Parts: sequence; structure tokens; C-alpha cells
Amino acid sequence: MTALEVALGHRFADPELLQRALTHASYVNEHPPAVAQDGLAFVGDAALGLVIAERLLAREPTAPVGVLTPARAALVSGANLARWAAALQLGTVVRLGRGEDQTGGRTRESILATTLEAILGAIYLDSGLDALRQAIDRLAKISA
Repeated sequence: MTALEVALGHRFADPELLQRALTHASYVNEHPPAVAQDGLAFVGDAALGLVIAERLLAREPTAPVGVLTPARAALVSGANLARWAAALQLGTVVRLGRGEDQTGGRTRESILATTLEAILGAIYLDSGLDALRQAIDRLAKISA
């Protein structure tokens, strides 16, 4: 297992999913036919939102939507996701193009947040919702 898989508590059945999740569009531009993380980030964003919504509703089952929605938005914000990504040290393993790397891409909040979303999408596609729930629980503990 890679150090990232250990930290997430998830071993990828399909390691190509993890590699794709770590591949920024700037890398793809310089290394065709590599595939960028964007589609996985799209899935990861939706799956993360679902898991966070489940957790919030379980914690406050009678809370109105007007309370739950902003709470979910705060938890899945770019700043929070970048904090989780930094705790995983994703900046050291994300695959960036030269220009993005040279201009601070490894610490850029948007890149870290998108990479984490892509990894969560990859976990979901690799092993389903229960594996994603477990990884999110580990992330919450790591970055607490």
C-alpha cells in the first residue's frame, strides 16, 4: 500500500483510479495520453456532499434545511477540503505540469481541494459508498 492509501484506510483494487485522481490537467497537457482528475473530482464532490449530508442529518435529525445546508457547505468548502488535503500531504504526490509546479500549484487551495475530491470519487468508484464513508471518517480524524 502507498502511504496515501494507508492514511485513507483504503487500498485501491484499481490503482489506475488513484493515479488518475492525482493527475492535474496541467500534467495531462504535457503528458498525453494521461487522463485528468476532473471527472473523478465531479463524482467525489457529489459523493462527499451525500456523506456529509447523512452525517449532519444523523447528528441533528430535526434540523431544518436552512441549518443543514450551510453546515454542509462549510464542511465541503474549498478551504476545508484543502486543509484535509494538506493533512494527507497531497501536494507532494499530485502530478502537475512544470508551469503549475513552478508557480506554487502544490500548495494552491483549489488544486488541493480538487485533488481530494478526485481521490474521494476514485474511492467511491473503486469500492462503493461504505468505503467512502470510512475514508471520510479517517480524514475527519486526521485533520482534527
